[in-house]
Amino acid sequence: MQLQALGYVGIRAADLDEWAAYATRFLGMQLVEQSRAALALRMDDRKQRVIVHAGEDEGAAFYGWEVGDAAALDALAAHLERSAIKIAPGSRALAEERRVRGLIVFRDPAGNRLEVFHGAETASEPFKPGRSISGFRTGPLGMGHAVLTTARLDDIMPFYTDVLGFRLSDYILRPFKAYFFHVNARHHSLAFIETGSAGIHHLMVELCFLDDVGQAYDLALRRPEMIGTTLGRHANDEVTSFYSRSPSKFLVEYGWGGRTIDAATWTPHERPEGPSLWGHDRMWLAPQARDEARELRIGVAAAGGRAPLNVMDGNYLRASDVCPWWNANVAARKTG
Repeated sequence: MQLQALGYVGIRAADLDEWAAYATRFLGMQLVEQSRAALALRMDDRKQRVIVHAGEDEGAAFYGWEVGDAAALDALAAHLERSAIKIAPGSRALAEERRVRGLIVFRDPAGNRLEVFHGAETASEPFKPGRSISGFRTGPLGMGHAVLTTARLDDIMPFYTDVLGFRLSDYILRPFKAYFFHVNARHHSLAFIETGSAGIHHLMVELCFLDDVGQAYDLALRRPEMIGTTLGRHANDEVTSFYSRSPSKFLVEYGWGGRTIDAATWTPHERPEGPSLWGHDRMWLAPQARDEARELRIGVAAAGGRAPLNVMDGNYLRASDVCPWWNANVAARKTG
């Protein structure tokens, strides 16, 4: 019954045309359907990953979590019922709308709508990005990650860990309190920030080339007010990214180079250095917290904090002339 990945998300937006332009011409998603009431967007071979519905109450509408098959879905439904969680089977019409074979619907303690599904439909036509990008890193890792806000972490975390089986990756306590959870090899598919209220903080999508991120940052710099967090690199998942303000007011993280972990051997731990190795000036933080975040990053720099880049086959070339010291050591190992 284990959840495998974040499969899709639903969003409410006051202006569908604005969302369509943001998703395609900025993020590089493919618009596959649009009506007066909704639009659907592709990121890969799935028929849809993002569904945006018209609505004045802007924000996240639902989160779709994937399981392996119908048996896994039935097992999860039975487990939720034993845990006194009220669930509803998704109708045939809802399954067709979500482009899946079957799903169940329920809510977490904060009221977030969760949908667990199996059998996502794939498209026969290749993915055609809305602007020139290399593509999104999805597959077994899912579409990315979601970071939600909560009034109190203690009120929400037991539901996700004890009932749904999310596993803690790590956590930070400064300059804000946040806990990160995984369901697959992606460092985290879900996280919570304690802010005093429930909602969504950001969605993250990962690109296959760093240049995609840099070129999107250039696009964002034409409208600096849309940048919610400047370019930087995270300490825990090691993603290089920036955050833009979506038309629905929450942030979208646009990143590259996320680490993968071995869930079987991973040990959760605190990250005392804070959320970022460098950059990521968070415009959404209060001034005192922004100052604290900068001091944490300066401390990381003073301590020589570094992390290797996480690359995939096809998006890098290995340099042969790294430095004289390195070349001498490589030569010594070959002749030794």
